[in-house]
Amino acid sequence: MTTCTSLSNELHEPLAATAAGALTWLLIEQAGPWGAKALTESHFDPELGRALDAACAGSGVKVALIRRPGRHADDRPTARHQVLLAHTVPGRGWVRRGETDRPAELLGLDFAALGAGDHTGFGTAHTGGPLALVCTNGRRDRCCALLGRPLAAELAAAGHSEVWEVTHLGGHRFSPTMLVLPYGYAYGRLTEAGAKEVLAATAAGQTVPEFSRGRSCWDRPGQAAEHAVRELTGELAAEALTVAQQELDGGGWRCLVTHQDGRGWQVEVGALPSEPPRPESCGKAPASPVRMVVRSVAAR
Repeated sequence: MTTCTSLSNELHEPLAATAAGALTWLLIEQAGPWGAKALTESHFDPELGRALDAACAGSGVKVALIRRPGRHADDRPTARHQVLLAHTVPGRGWVRRGETDRPAELLGLDFAALGAGDHTGFGTAHTGGPLALVCTNGRRDRCCALLGRPLAAELAAAGHSEVWEVTHLGGHRFSPTMLVLPYGYAYGRLTEAGAKEVLAATAAGQTVPEFSRGRSCWDRPGQAAEHAVRELTGELAAEALTVAQQELDGGGWRCLVTHQDGRGWQVEVGALPSEPPRPESCGKAPASPVRMVVRSVAAR
């Protein structure tokens, strides 16, 4: 049976501008198996999972579960849950970490403030190297387990970065996928060597456009615009570019990409259906997912 990943590869589907959007990530440790909707289908309290998901709605905060790479038997309860909180907007980003034995306390967070970039004093600052979050939830899509879990295990064994498995990063057909913090770039179609290259680049404050799906703090048009400018200029510094976008009356978006050195580019982006239809996830009916198309790039 053809997998969604193999078909996406055969169709040469672009990686750029496919990252899940989030200004701030709330990542909660939960050991054991995960269901397709992990917040409500795991050993995590399902009522709390629903409440957290609702609390995040419209705030710019995205919540997901994480666990250490390895086997995930039912007999491994999580007594104390590590919590990672990360804001990913260039120039204003931070990563905080804490621990709790009562995850319900997280409902007391000010989600609007977190989405706006105020950590409100949560936990302590993460001062280590990059954090690697590899999507491995096989109940959601088998490609994530078949391709993601071995990659997470290998990266953890290599010891170059702190590695977690994560429940969902979107874009199963781009597996194995990985989110890196502190910058919030998502990457896809990673090999072991490619993932290690990404982590080394992240540690050096850079990106690897070859595998990049986009920076999660931008909407998809902004991701496309940033990627186009990186391709044009060869800029690799993670914090070098910021994006502002405006929806156009006739359809599409006008994005202003600004370099920290003062240069700027106007990028026009449109949206088109992907053809031919393909399943966005294993087991789903073929569809024509929307893809971003860069129409023009002009220096300002």
